[in-house]
Amino acid sequence: MTNPRQLTLVVLREIYRRNVYTDLALDLGLKKANLVNVDRNLATELVYGIVRRQRTLDALIDQLGKKKAIQQPPDLRIILHIGLYQLRYLTQIPESAAVNTTVDLAKKNGFTQLSGVVNGLLRAYARLAKQEDPLILPVAPVQRLGILYSFPDWIIKLWLAQFGNETTESLCEWFNQSPLIDLRINPLKTTREEVQRAFLADGIKVSPVAPLAQALRLISGSRGISNLPGFEQGWFTVQDSSAQLVSHLLDPQPGETIIDACAAPGGKTTHIAELMQDKGIIWACDRSSSRLKKLQENQERLNLKSIRILAGDSREFTQFYEIADRVLLDAPCSGLGTLHKRPDIRLFQTDDRIQELSVLQQELLEQTATWVKPKGILVYATCTLNVIENERVVENFLDKHPNWTIHPPSVDSPFAVFATQQGWLKVLPNQHQMDGFFIVKLVKGLACDE
Repeated sequence: MTNPRQLTLVVLREIYRRNVYTDLALDLGLKKANLVNVDRNLATELVYGIVRRQRTLDALIDQLGKKKAIQQPPDLRIILHIGLYQLRYLTQIPESAAVNTTVDLAKKNGFTQLSGVVNGLLRAYARLAKQEDPLILPVAPVQRLGILYSFPDWIIKLWLAQFGNETTESLCEWFNQSPLIDLRINPLKTTREEVQRAFLADGIKVSPVAPLAQALRLISGSRGISNLPGFEQGWFTVQDSSAQLVSHLLDPQPGETIIDACAAPGGKTTHIAELMQDKGIIWACDRSSSRLKKLQENQERLNLKSIRILAGDSREFTQFYEIADRVLLDAPCSGLGTLHKRPDIRLFQTDDRIQELSVLQQELLEQTATWVKPKGILVYATCTLNVIENERVVENFLDKHPNWTIHPPSVDSPFAVFATQQGWLKVLPNQHQMDGFFIVKLVKGLACDE
């Protein structure tokens, strides 16, 4: 049986050296390992937690060690992260166990001669922690928040400029928590109340998520998603509540022609089909054939017939000119609203890459707008918290296309709580306990009748 700390080392090595996504590397590692549930949970906590807290852990090594973190052998640096993370963030692990298991891990992985260094650094941390926080922080706000919460300086600068110090710190705290798991109930198969009853009978506690009629949040007693009651029967799909907002704002109607321009892996596509009672045509487009396979699997499990899948780059599709009643552009983005679920974003995403993304977003918006019928609707959405990818893209588009207008939710809409003065929706995770999202509903030509 694989030790959970050894598995953590192997998985983190894959993430750091090969730039593998955290969830994919961990899933693969867990499949190969034969771990009992408590060890699976520990390995999961260590992997996600250490990726989230890498900068903080490196700062501790810099302050407590004779060599900086970047100068350590790569595997030894990870081993030190494993020990420090347990000491700093896991209250259920006794200090002696955290130190001793990390020293053993060093010895088993070729660092016997340096095991004394590992022991000394971890015990120095534990000794200092009894008096005060061993982490010494700089005074400058960007570096202070970056090291304390383990975010790169460019993200901190971005949020400070948009939100100010208090909200930025609150966002950092929220994104360092373990992610929430939300489900979207399939109204073509069941009701939210029926699912709640079935879950409760199986020892699983859930709660509704306002103001979303299909959303349930797992509270306790959860297990692998495919093992939940009703999964095979298509009762539900895993989808964050803020992502569910997108399809509700699109408001698809039975019999319409809808195009989802960046559809894979299909969460919003299948939601659109459910909302329009699986009556009409939904074109699901994406340039990733492999991710479209996941959409097809979800379509089959949910027993949806209205979806037609088309592989390719939506910027090149001219065959859809003015055929769509509604278009969804859930644009590729930096994902800064999902940092708790995708902690590797803070390692691999860059400011330069975001500039490239903003160009792609504008190109997609220009092309998909041509697909919309007069008086039709286009919803532009991202799961990021970045003006360059959100407000700026929409403003640039509207400047070039005066025949398009923003259509905000009505004041009595259940979604008005997310609306801004400009008419678009912004979901801040620290305020709404959902993924960060930006959503705007645009109308072509005359204002719609809604």
